[in-house]
Amino acid sequence: MTLDIPRIQARVAELLAEYAIPSAAIGVLHDGELTELAVGVKNVETQEPTTTETVYQCGSMTKTWTALAFMQLVDEGKVDLDEPVRTYLPGFAVADPGASAKVTPRHLLYHTNGIEEAYGDPGEDEDVYAHMVENIADAPQVFPPGHTHGYSAALGYAILARILEVYDGAHWDDIMRHRLFEPMGLTSTNSWHEQVDEARAATGHLIRSLEEGPIVTPMRYLPRAFGPGGNITSTCREVLAMAHVFLNKGTAPNGKRIVSAESIREMLCSRVPVPDPYMFGPAWALGLIVGDWHGETVYATDGSTIGQNARLRLLPDSNTAIVMLTNGGPRETFFHTVFNEILTDLDMVTIPELPAPATTLKLDPSRYEGVYGRPGARYEVSAEDGKLYLTLVLDPMQAAFLQKPDRIRYELLPVSETHFLMPPADPLEDTQTVAIYDFTHGTAQYLHTNCRVNPRQG
Repeated sequence: MTLDIPRIQARVAELLAEYAIPSAAIGVLHDGELTELAVGVKNVETQEPTTTETVYQCGSMTKTWTALAFMQLVDEGKVDLDEPVRTYLPGFAVADPGASAKVTPRHLLYHTNGIEEAYGDPGEDEDVYAHMVENIADAPQVFPPGHTHGYSAALGYAILARILEVYDGAHWDDIMRHRLFEPMGLTSTNSWHEQVDEARAATGHLIRSLEEGPIVTPMRYLPRAFGPGGNITSTCREVLAMAHVFLNKGTAPNGKRIVSAESIREMLCSRVPVPDPYMFGPAWALGLIVGDWHGETVYATDGSTIGQNARLRLLPDSNTAIVMLTNGGPRETFFHTVFNEILTDLDMVTIPELPAPATTLKLDPSRYEGVYGRPGARYEVSAEDGKLYLTLVLDPMQAAFLQKPDRIRYELLPVSETHFLMPPADPLEDTQTVAIYDFTHGTAQYLHTNCRVNPRQG
């Protein structure tokens, strides 16, 4: 089967208008053949059209690149995934002495280290990751290492980057260029915004209402602390070069070996369960999410900055990878619709729908009620007339900018005793999923949504 490019372009244009997303660049690697297309504008103020050469921010997709570089250290015999981090960073310490001695690189890659993102202000200089490691001496544990999955937006992969810096005697940005970008022949992929050709860069956008439409983001770039976890910029073609490494046992499109076939197997096959299996996938591998699309194993790596988003799906059994980069969103229904159009054209399996609510399931609300949270996040679960509700408490400044109330209430529809659907509260949202789980002490100890874990407070 071949892609009907004009049809897909027309459909994407319709969806961009419907979702108020300024542009999308899409790439498909199928049986070694590359297809690219771009629709929309780089910036709503300038109306300059996007192209397949436009550079987008990849957000947390960066973590997969960082994981590849770290696996090169494993291939070189310099590190072991299951040795304590302090083997490689002797001064590594957090508030919990047990965690300080126990946390390993595998915990960091899995997002099971449990360390709170309490790294202070490490600055914007090249030594930022050294400062982050120094600054977490008093960082508490959200959960014991290995106890559950809880996404680390910046800290976990910054620690991995610091190990790379110590071994290579160089800063992370230079390491990524020498270890990955240059060997792979990539000329449009960078790890820091000052390296980006602004003439080729997409501008991020936020949306407060469909009536107003997308507005240029007030924050153009993430802080440097997010570098190893979120600051790579790239094009669809070069993201698919990274996908090629996974689909071809560690080799890049130019034939260069990037990591060993054994390391690729380890990255794909070593996994931990994700408490909320429905939004992204039921397991997390080493730098990748693992999904199941009607029996076919799919690997995912996604990313969001403040106004730009990236989605990559790898289907090794079908020798296929699909990437979409946008400068607005994210909206999961948009991504699903676009990808399903492509998958259908290729006569491939499509993305599963969310499960239906279990309407006959009777739950004891007292097991779930309470406050769950982390610094900057607060969720209040309450019961009313036998139904459970979740109230999301927003930062007042964020709420004011987005023109939203600072308390948003959602109904929780049970799928099982631990999993819930959370229908949208306004037209700019999609249905979300939530896990409330770990009843070791009679009441749930954790709330997990959007891959983030939030422990019960008090």
